[in-house]
Amino acid sequence: MTRAERAEQPDAPEEAVRNLPLLLAGARRWFDDALMASMRAAGEQPLSSAQGQVFALLDARGTTVAELARRLGVTRQTAHQAVHGLLALGLLEQVPDPASARNRLIRITAEGARVHRRAQATLAVVEEVLADRIGSREASALRAALTLPRGEPPVVVAP
Repeated sequence: MTRAERAEQPDAPEEAVRNLPLLLAGARRWFDDALMASMRAAGEQPLSSAQGQVFALLDARGTTVAELARRLGVTRQTAHQAVHGLLALGLLEQVPDPASARNRLIRITAEGARVHRRAQATLAVVEEVLADRIGSREASALRAALTLPRGEPPVVVAP
């Protein structure tokens, strides 16, 4: 962001402009907002960001809530809440786990798969809009940088 662009955003503290995690969070929020508004405009039931993440983390044969919570990095209760909303919408289903009588697997329904495909197609168009706005080369470089291996999070000592 140039100085002129920062000057146009007097509300943005200088630290927020320099802080990469905040910049990444803002970019994610931009994608989430675009996806929700686009899906709503298309007549689809808008899903929360957490509910959308559930689809990306489910195995084709099904996933337990405990495993889903681990993948999301949240508590089982939080994962259960996200799943419960999607079950109520008919986008997910619970089925017995053939490997354990105590567990139930969460799977995507046919309607859930349709909505997920539409959301993925919508995100692809949103990415095209981003490329139009910031440049195709920059958008490709951003994707390439974000897909590079980062290794384990470092433990550092600040100066």
